[in-house]
Amino acid sequence: MASAEQLKALLRSHLEGDNDRFISVAMQVAAHEAKVGHGKLATDLRDIIDKAKSRRGAGSLVPIGRPRGELANLLQVSYPKARLGDMILGKAVASRICRVVREQRHAGEILDHGLSPRRKLLLVGPPGTGKTLSASVLAGELRLPLLQVRLDGLITRFMGETAAKLRQIFDATGQTRGVYFFDEFDAIGSERGISNDVGEIRRVLNSFLQMIEQDDSHSIVMAATNHPKVLDRALFRRFDDILHFEMPDVPQIAELLQTRLGPAASRNIAWSDLADCAMGLSFADVARVTNDVLKDALVGQRERIQEEEIRVVIDELKAVSNRLAEPNA
Repeated sequence: MASAEQLKALLRSHLEGDNDRFISVAMQVAAHEAKVGHGKLATDLRDIIDKAKSRRGAGSLVPIGRPRGELANLLQVSYPKARLGDMILGKAVASRICRVVREQRHAGEILDHGLSPRRKLLLVGPPGTGKTLSASVLAGELRLPLLQVRLDGLITRFMGETAAKLRQIFDATGQTRGVYFFDEFDAIGSERGISNDVGEIRRVLNSFLQMIEQDDSHSIVMAATNHPKVLDRALFRRFDDILHFEMPDVPQIAELLQTRLGPAASRNIAWSDLADCAMGLSFADVARVTNDVLKDALVGQRERIQEEEIRVVIDELKAVSNRLAEPNA
């Protein structure tokens, strides 16, 4: 049951027309009900709140959409509309993401049985393989804001300040339900004791380990890295699931090329042959190829894209990638 202070805050914010404050307090009430074991009630409250927020529009979903004070420098907020159908992923990763979405949508039933839905996720894999997009898709599917942690605001040179800012972020997870995304996570999650380790970063990692383990909010915490080998081993058991992203194979590249270029392309294009040529490129690279091809066609005022045009752009990007991969590049 809501506390007396929460009831007064709800009534006061309603009478004053402060919708942001009203929703913030309502979400705190839902979080409290979940903590005391009233999972069904907590889910019903969150559903009511989500419907109210959707009617008001994305611009005013949650009060943190207009962050104040320190949070303004720590969290970058967006309201993704991406869906699972917008992604091309391997079956294993797609299945794991779908499972997270299902568990979150049935969180009340899971909590009522003394269990917890997956909500702490570690994403690992090469650059451009869909880790950041997955965070956007998860937020979009669950109609939650995506709150990306700004490392430039989090990491400072003053002893103890970074850990204090990290505490503010984890405090926010209990006040505003959303998807909290730590990109380039190896910046704070590097293994303790490595040769170039500095004491402050070690303390930040220790703080993160404690905070994520103690976090019992209903927000989703996601971390992504291109360098899983440098992460501290203790991190892996703090996450509910670890998703491994891989470079795309030929069928996935062909599907992405055809999906994005097919409507504007001429007939009888050998998408599989083009995908063979593009092997070694990431999903982000292939998306860049399609964007460049579309722009060239628009500028050249060509009604239909030809296969050779696509092949030329693929070859150009692969040449640049190969050059950058050379040891002395």
